[in-house]
Amino acid sequence: MVIVRLMGGLGNQMFQYAAARRMALAHKVPLKLDISWFGRWPDRAYALHALNIQEAFATPDELRRITGPLENRIGRFVFRVRRRLRIAYDWTWIQERRLSPFDPRVLRARPHVYLDGYWQSEKYFSDIADTIRRELTIDCQLDARARDIADQIATTESVSVHIRRGDYVSDPRASRVRGVCTPDYYQRCVALVAERLVNPHLFLFSDDPGWVAANVQFEHSTTLVSTVPARRDHEDLRLMSLCRHHITANSSFSWWGAWLNPRRDKVVLAPRRWMNDPRVDDRDVVPPAWIRV
Repeated sequence: MVIVRLMGGLGNQMFQYAAARRMALAHKVPLKLDISWFGRWPDRAYALHALNIQEAFATPDELRRITGPLENRIGRFVFRVRRRLRIAYDWTWIQERRLSPFDPRVLRARPHVYLDGYWQSEKYFSDIADTIRRELTIDCQLDARARDIADQIATTESVSVHIRRGDYVSDPRASRVRGVCTPDYYQRCVALVAERLVNPHLFLFSDDPGWVAANVQFEHSTTLVSTVPARRDHEDLRLMSLCRHHITANSSFSWWGAWLNPRRDKVVLAPRRWMNDPRVDDRDVVPPAWIRV
């Protein structure tokens, strides 16, 4: 069995699922999802229910065998010793301390694995890319406005532009770690896209559409897709993935919007630095075929 700890928003959960799914398929064992993290972080919620995934949840008893008792300090200490010395403990717990380069342990591990990390690289699942794209397809009907936008996307030289703000702006810690992509970044990306495409049509996606409407303008046909109140994340993600080309933020959400597009001729532009902290090695986040700006 493979159990993966899910945490963060939709994009992060998709990375975690994809890495674990590849491991489960390689070993022909069941995959189970640990969603206990969301009980401690009420501002986030399990978000994979709208996708065509293999959905099975780890039970409290299964998690207790991996993580040990939570009720008392002595029990936790004894369990940590047992786990470290592998005394009556047959699970492999692979933990990613921070966003890091590709970790080959994830591909080499044997069954009975608990994955605890973000795993933000296609290297964890590129050999089953078709399976991941199929299972991470959104499983719901488009509403009338979304159908109209999908038709525009299909009939133009469509370029998704994801402008992520949210906690990157409001939370000082997130701002220090990630940093928000500037309007200048988007202008440079659009200029590069315009050199490669004839009559690009920009479809803007953002968690702050009011700010985008007031502060971002381009010299090309533009449609502001995101609305107030916002549609559910997976609905915007599907529209983003339908575009022919992509300009991403340093965001797992727009990463997936670009990656789920199966076109071989797509142009994808992404920030040169994914993280602000120079100590973080983010070289494996952006696929090599994408253009870093």
